Amino acid sequence: MLRHLGAKRTYGHNLRLASLLGMTAGFVNAEGYLGFSILTTNVTGHAAFFAERIAFQDWGTVQVIALWMMLFLGGAFISGLILSFTGHNQRYSYSIPILIEIGVLLFSAFYGGRYSETLLSKELFAGSLLFAMGMQNSLVSMVSGSVVRTTHLTGTFTDLGIELAQVLRNEGQERKTVKSKIRLRLAIIFFFMAGAIAGAYLFKHFGFPSFFAPVAILVFVLLYDVFRIRAKRYYNRTAGAVKRRIGLHL
Repeated sequence: MLRHLGAKRTYGHNLRLASLLGMTAGFVNAEGYLGFSILTTNVTGHAAFFAERIAFQDWGTVQVIALWMMLFLGGAFISGLILSFTGHNQRYSYSIPILIEIGVLLFSAFYGGRYSETLLSKELFAGSLLFAMGMQNSLVSMVSGSVVRTTHLTGTFTDLGIELAQVLRNEGQERKTVKSKIRLRLAIIFFFMAGAIAGAYLFKHFGFPSFFAPVAILVFVLLYDVFRIRAKRYYNRTAGAVKRRIGLHL
């Protein structure tokens, strides 16, 4: 799902990546907003608030919003830096950004409820979630070759609109290619919304421990390729041994 790059990467890899990490972002989007009353998966909404606070000369809030936007950027930068230095063609180079993201979500799950009422803590938790989502967005973009982005839907809806227009005029193989892109965009939208709805429901009933749900998804993503590789190796060894035994008997 994460370790295949370039020509080795298939539509199925991108679809699984879009589904699971899109759902993760949906969870964080809903739970972060309900927990801290702040958008925590993208910076688009913060831009208008940033401009408004400048107009009202609320320089304290301006600094906080600027910090949030820089933290999202910083997360994307750190994720890109990690993959560049470890070599994103290596088998498990993506593990570090995902482990950092898991750590941030666990921080919110364990301590969000205890400190969510203070303004400083809200700013801290929101900033940490924005940093984590910047990391995820960068990781997914680099792994998929900029085909998949999971932390916001604006670009996805734009691409979907373009591709719906293209499918009306294309024919043959081009039409099939566009249809596969449409299915991928719809998967991102569906699983992001499903994660957001589930996250809102869980937060309403369980509060900050609901952050364990996206953590569970990330753990599954982290272990998916590990167990898949081991299963494939076991199958190849077993199949090879069976073939050799059959050959000896023949």
